[in-house]
Amino acid sequence: MLDLTTKYLGLRLCSPLVCSSSPLCQDLSSLVRMEEAGAGAVVLHSLFEEQIEQGGPEDGFLDQGPGGRAEPPSYFPDMTDYNLGPDAYAEHVREAKAALKVPVIASLNGRTRGGWVRYARLIEEAGADALELNVYDLPIDARRTASEVEGELAGLVGDVAGSIRIPLAVKLSPFYTAPAALARRLDVAGVKGLVLFNRFYQPDFDLDRMEVVPSLWLSTAEELRLRLHWVALLYGRVRADLAVTGGVHTGRDVLKAVLAGASVAMMTSALLRHGIEHLAVASKEVREWMEEREHSSLEELQGGMSFRSVADPGAYERANYMTVLRKHAAFPLGD
Repeated sequence: MLDLTTKYLGLRLCSPLVCSSSPLCQDLSSLVRMEEAGAGAVVLHSLFEEQIEQGGPEDGFLDQGPGGRAEPPSYFPDMTDYNLGPDAYAEHVREAKAALKVPVIASLNGRTRGGWVRYARLIEEAGADALELNVYDLPIDARRTASEVEGELAGLVGDVAGSIRIPLAVKLSPFYTAPAALARRLDVAGVKGLVLFNRFYQPDFDLDRMEVVPSLWLSTAEELRLRLHWVALLYGRVRADLAVTGGVHTGRDVLKAVLAGASVAMMTSALLRHGIEHLAVASKEVREWMEEREHSSLEELQGGMSFRSVADPGAYERANYMTVLRKHAAFPLGD
């Protein structure tokens, strides 16, 4: 009998497939369908501090197409009511806990240190099994050094971790100067999980209208490679559990994440494209692959292709880089 259980944030999950934060997770019936389709846990949509304090003008901006017209792609849910106020969000956490057997992980996107701590406590009181900090901060102030930016994040995480008893995960971007060192700092600050990586939504330019066009695109399978790389580098070098998010579309992607060292693989874009029932398809792919190779549990696979057994990952990386260049030396790369 195959054992697909995994441990994430100190929680025992029946599957490594986790539904990451998205508009889908605002609807209770969708959460129930996720559990029925095989999700090991769900991460609720984010509670945004700006929308609590300012009334939430951001949704209208994000949904606008060229010229201010609301033309989101058809596979994106209506964003009008995406974010709830703190009381409604707490009630959603309570309802999700009552309806589901799998762990319910809340998501918080704060703006001020006090806000992060205040709403983290509110979420804990509502009964969430864990909390994910959705760190979405672009350090555009040229006077702030990389050391200051990363130090502020570590301090913030330490404040939140010290104010709640439920396990804390941090969803990071890949653009920090020294991701491995930052991961170690967050480890010391008290995080139980690191989610790699957040996706920054980048606008485009409309040259005909001379306007900045907000854009929102689903992830592609190619984005998985960056996540696999860093999870494989960090596995065994930090105490925190590792999660892959971004580029997970199939059961084979889930297996790659586990082999790199991830405890869970988070999925959203594939569900928006193919529907919530795609979870069952991915789970079946995982089972079939393991049965074909006579693997009995995920535990025996985790970290099997990580850098944990490599004494000098830097030297290994450079050797791999040179091997790739030699392999493709005969092919023109500029066209």
